Amino acid sequence: MFLEQGVKPENHFWKYLLGSVFIITASFVGQIPFSIAVLYKSFKEHAAFPTDNDSALKMFEPNLTLFLVMLSFVFAFAGIYFVIKYMHHQTLLSVTTGRKKVDWNRILFSFLLWTIFSVISFLVLYFQSPEKFVWNFKLVPFLILVVVGTILIPIQTSTEEYVFRGYLMQGFANLAKNRWFPLVMTSLIFGSMHILNPEVTKMGYIIMVYYIGTGLFLGVITLMDDGMELALGFHAANNLIGALLVTSDWSVFQTHSIFKDMSDPSAGADVILPVVIVYPILLFIFSKKYKWTNWKEKLTGKIDESNNEVSEFLNLN
Repeated sequence: MFLEQGVKPENHFWKYLLGSVFIITASFVGQIPFSIAVLYKSFKEHAAFPTDNDSALKMFEPNLTLFLVMLSFVFAFAGIYFVIKYMHHQTLLSVTTGRKKVDWNRILFSFLLWTIFSVISFLVLYFQSPEKFVWNFKLVPFLILVVVGTILIPIQTSTEEYVFRGYLMQGFANLAKNRWFPLVMTSLIFGSMHILNPEVTKMGYIIMVYYIGTGLFLGVITLMDDGMELALGFHAANNLIGALLVTSDWSVFQTHSIFKDMSDPSAGADVILPVVIVYPILLFIFSKKYKWTNWKEKLTGKIDESNNEVSEFLNLN
């Protein structure tokens, strides 16, 4: 039902291409405050304008940088809402879940599950090699980070989920009329969007296995659960807990986190382990809790266009 809600004769694929351009443009508009701030500081301090993202991101205090960068996702989310409502004539609910309303318990369960796993995983790494980490905690900056992060990071992660597991997944379903093609394409595009991250420069392209694998995992739980709730919770926990718990000089954002990782990055088991072991464990937990069945059909089957009348009713109400 989730994919079928976007599969309508009038939802031509060119609309998704045009909608994607609109969302990207909205994101660029949201980057204007950051660009103005960079330009102003460069002019005020008589410094050269930064020529790369890494230099620009380090120009300001970390909390201010986080706030300015996250603004682009606020604009992008507004763009998503506009495109879904006025270009595709759907409700935001129809791109969120196949249920009659958003299941917040699913979001919370996924968030807490990944939070617990992330904290335990970090503690294991810390006690194995405490020399790799330094205490980075400063009360006031950390409290500001908690406020800014708690408000804006879920908007960032939700925006990415609505683009990839919601909007584009339904768009590729319109194009291919099956389930495997949207799953594969959104996973590849999601992973490719991270190719400019500093982590890729430091660790090499092997880390793309993690990014694409994560996109595949999020796509699988969306299709199996007939909605994005689990993906929304997981993604929010992954980014928020990461920002609060540990930072490093080579990560995308340097935050006022509790710890700082001082080790040199290397692509090893920590890149492959989540994809081949951790994510399958999470899939097992989710499948047992929510009683998932018929995996082959839900992940690779054809789109049932007979549900279009029901989908149209949901989209208009």
